[in-house]
Amino acid sequence: MPVREYLGLSRIYGPLVVVKGVEKVGYEELVEVVLRGEKRLGQVVFLEEDQAVIQVFEGTAGLTQADARVRFLGRPVEISLSQEVIGRVFDGLGRPIDQEGEVIEDVRRDVYGEAINPYTREYPRNFIQTGISAIDGMATLIRGQKLPIFSGAGLPHNRLVVQITRQAKIAGGEKFVVVFCGIGLKHDEAEFIQSSFEETGAMKNVVMVLNLADDPSVERITTPQVALTIAEYLAFDQDMHVLAILTDMTNYCETLREISNYRGEVPARKGYPGYMYSDLASIYERTGMIKGRKGSLTQIPVVTMPNDDITHPIPDLTGYITEGQIVLGRELHRQGIYPPISILPSLSRLMKDGIGEGFTRPDHPNLASQLFASYGQAQNVRSLASIIGEEELSEADRNYLDFARKFESQFINQDFSEERSMEETLNLGWAMLAQLPPSELNRVTREEINQFLQR
Repeated sequence: MPVREYLGLSRIYGPLVVVKGVEKVGYEELVEVVLRGEKRLGQVVFLEEDQAVIQVFEGTAGLTQADARVRFLGRPVEISLSQEVIGRVFDGLGRPIDQEGEVIEDVRRDVYGEAINPYTREYPRNFIQTGISAIDGMATLIRGQKLPIFSGAGLPHNRLVVQITRQAKIAGGEKFVVVFCGIGLKHDEAEFIQSSFEETGAMKNVVMVLNLADDPSVERITTPQVALTIAEYLAFDQDMHVLAILTDMTNYCETLREISNYRGEVPARKGYPGYMYSDLASIYERTGMIKGRKGSLTQIPVVTMPNDDITHPIPDLTGYITEGQIVLGRELHRQGIYPPISILPSLSRLMKDGIGEGFTRPDHPNLASQLFASYGQAQNVRSLASIIGEEELSEADRNYLDFARKFESQFINQDFSEERSMEETLNLGWAMLAQLPPSELNRVTREEINQFLQR
């Protein structure tokens, strides 16, 4: 489509500008706003008759209504793609920021892709090993799954996703890449993440898309779309297995609310737009496996729960769309346990289809079930002990307390630099169950207990 240019803005409010008298303009079309030679990129976010509302990525500070020129470029936001993106760092609009020049283009793609057609989806199978026992043993990440991390302010979710990025691998030695997307990150967080990848050599298998806290807030709306477009290309065009990590989706949703308010839309729960569910779904549902394609796209979005409230609209809607959650607990964090993964509210709904015989180890499903049940019973005993005192407990109850302490300090607790194999994780789980009498182990078979004793 030809470039169309208009002189003057009819209105400026927040990061939005309004242009009237436009013709043949498309929704999500890329725009240049030019004033005295300075160009700012924007995007059409609303159309009504001959009026277009444009979201300016770099902000509207300094723009004047009379002198600004608006050029409609006739195309959406696009990025250049090839295997050269691996090991590179991009901004929230997909522009290289690592001083290594432009990407040699294989294809050029619109960043606003679509959810995978349910008919073409292949059911997720097999697991991704993160090297973290609390995840691999109890809430296993399955290839093609979307498994969010629910965190809270001050909890070490960024350290956790860095460790996952550094350690994640799949069986068989197939090509594996991580697309790490930072949304509204502080400078110290971004520096820690990037330096960790570079120091450990993980950067050679990572693509970073970074939107920092002082970058234009409206750029955050595009940032996850850019990251997932790169991930889709590597997964479904280049037949790679890709893990996309998006941190922090709460910053994305806050920007969504901000722009919705500027547009004068009727707010829903806690001021967020009513379409936030479908907007989040458009991001999360770009994940999965496609019939006839060798690659896969797995997603770990990070959600910082405001006031640790898991019923807040952002984690609430995320939980509806995704297939489980990993919940970080503040109480474990206060005890100095890392990673502070709360086992009981955490789950992976697809775990049963990617572990056990032919995947991890035959005893994994029963072992995970027994650990979960025993830890749940230990929490009940802790509640009872807080009322009557630990000295009044029965011997069996005291065994459960010992089990819980060792489970938290040895199984959940794991050094930032420590990577455990799946075999080590499962053997450690059996060592935890050794704190309990065999009569309490009713979710594992006698044969499995004997096999453990023979190891």
